[in-house]
Amino acid sequence: MKSSRTPRSRAHLRPGTRLLERYEIVDIIGRGGMSTVYRARDLHFPQLERWVALKEMSVLRPRERDDVMAAFEREAHLLAQLRHPAIPVVYDYFTVGDRAYLVLEFIEGKTLDRVIKETPGFLPEEKVIRWGIELCDVLHYLHTRPRPIIFRDLKPANIMVTPDERLVLIDFGIARLFDPERRGTVIGTEGYAPPEQYRGIITPLVDIYALGATLHHMLTKRDPRKEPPFSFAERPIRKINPNVSPELEALVYRALAYRPEERFSSAEEMKRALQALLHRRGRPEEGATTRTLPTRNLTETAGLPHTVDLGHPEGGQETQTLTTSLPPDTQVIRTGGTGAKSRAPQPVWTFACEDEIRASALVQGDLVFVGSYDFNVYALRVQDGRLVWKLPTGGGVVTQPASEGRLLFFGSEDGHLYAVRIGDAKVVWRFPTQGPVRATPRLDNGVLYFGSDDGHLYAVHISTGRLLWKFATGIAVRSTPLVMDKHLYFGNEDGEFFCLTLEGDLVWRYQARRAVTSSPTGAEKTVFFTSRDGQVYALDAESGWVLWRFRMGKGTVASPVYHQGFVYVGAADGVLYCLRAETGKEKWRFQTRHQVAGSVLIVEDRLYFGSTDHHLYCLNLDDGSELWAFATQGPITATPVTDAQRRLLFIGSFDRHLYALPLQP
Repeated sequence: MKSSRTPRSRAHLRPGTRLLERYEIVDIIGRGGMSTVYRARDLHFPQLERWVALKEMSVLRPRERDDVMAAFEREAHLLAQLRHPAIPVVYDYFTVGDRAYLVLEFIEGKTLDRVIKETPGFLPEEKVIRWGIELCDVLHYLHTRPRPIIFRDLKPANIMVTPDERLVLIDFGIARLFDPERRGTVIGTEGYAPPEQYRGIITPLVDIYALGATLHHMLTKRDPRKEPPFSFAERPIRKINPNVSPELEALVYRALAYRPEERFSSAEEMKRALQALLHRRGRPEEGATTRTLPTRNLTETAGLPHTVDLGHPEGGQETQTLTTSLPPDTQVIRTGGTGAKSRAPQPVWTFACEDEIRASALVQGDLVFVGSYDFNVYALRVQDGRLVWKLPTGGGVVTQPASEGRLLFFGSEDGHLYAVRIGDAKVVWRFPTQGPVRATPRLDNGVLYFGSDDGHLYAVHISTGRLLWKFATGIAVRSTPLVMDKHLYFGNEDGEFFCLTLEGDLVWRYQARRAVTSSPTGAEKTVFFTSRDGQVYALDAESGWVLWRFRMGKGTVASPVYHQGFVYVGAADGVLYCLRAETGKEKWRFQTRHQVAGSVLIVEDRLYFGSTDHHLYCLNLDDGSELWAFATQGPITATPVTDAQRRLLFIGSFDRHLYALPLQP
């Protein structure tokens, strides 16, 4: 079992240290015997502040190095194969000298251990039951992989509670693939480990016992590490906490049975028991929705893009019932209005790419196109999400495509702008630049205008890809140019905002204090843009004179949208602002739980936008009151789009999925 003694430590990385010229250390968020976990900023995500957890493994004793590094690499390989909302996503694995690093999704929040300690009195029983259901769900996922995975060290210190009170497992360092013929080493945490684990017998029932110990700890606030092993019966739950029901107490003690065969036979069985207990109390899981999905053999579809039809399964198909717990409702902050909230619509279909979707989709006719960080661009049928074709590039695709009807244009981080024939996905031409293309191309009168990280704004002919001209700014251009009144308007990462003629000649230049990553919008001889300096700017389109500025709570990369006399824009403070276009005065604001990095979509009297708090929001356009919020499993930086008939809304998420939602009347 784990000991409290640790070997002599070595120097930690200082804040500001950069690894691979990509990960910048911010601070230390955890330490272990041979590992340190840092919070770091991923510099490859210039359009938003993206944090990662950087787990460092270093070994002082040479004779231990091979074994420890092998275990660390095993953890990286293990996590890379898993996809579950309660398991951090692994982004990268590398070594620097005698240290190995694992780059993981950064989970905001506190450990469950800390939550238990900081909660006055006892945790509410319903909360403990809901969290127990979540833990059963992720354990069931691990235990039912083609090669089952045993976590082996489930305890409150290895569970994070996010700001929206979801649970996420951390520290897979000793998780292991299950082999019924093999005994393991005696490893785990005293108090949470069952008797057979001390003998090296590792089965899924080890995790069932540890879950029971965790629930006991939550209900009683008695840390089992400070008590004799296997002594839970000596600390009756209801004697310590009389508010606990006899049914829940009995359920916990069944999970803690000394003999494995007397416990729940699986995490799924324990989950059903917890759900039944919650329903008997007359309080179903908050925000839970149940849907039936047709499935295919996992070994046949692993790693392949697929569409999930959320309607009724066809005859003969296997079905799988999924329960999705939605976070609590977001608080609305507004200056007026009494909008009544309604239930979020359910997807008509979803499509899973192989990696994150960071940019907006494009609807052209009966097809919807979307790029992914898996290097591909996908063409899907609007009606049902069926894959028509996908085209690989040499880098992540983080730009929204553009089209004139026959060709599809998009940039890639491989440094090229692509022109692809919509009918058969044939590449008609590729235009090379000297840096990643992260700016969405703007199509106007047979010319494509787009920026590159090589510091240039380019103008190329749409039919041939021939360069017409380029304008050097000296630093990356990620702002999509606005074409208005025979002029181009765009910004760069040095905070410069330019006005050019359509022939590429400079008319005027304005200097903001920080990068202008957003794309401008314009109306009535005024151009609007935002900056990472936290300002919304309104400039006279002809002269570049400042008409007004509005200071937001934080900087932004979100592009403003003009609509009927108002400007709508989000920021890194998690707020969506509605400003009067003429004066810059605020009309209303709406608060989300995290950054708003995308733009808004306005359809009649409703406004739609996403947030990196994982939600797509629908607001009343007039007063900013929330109508509904749809939860995904990842941040949203894209802007929602609709089809021509305005029947469906499409939004991509970092959870790899493109969602097609009905536009409600």
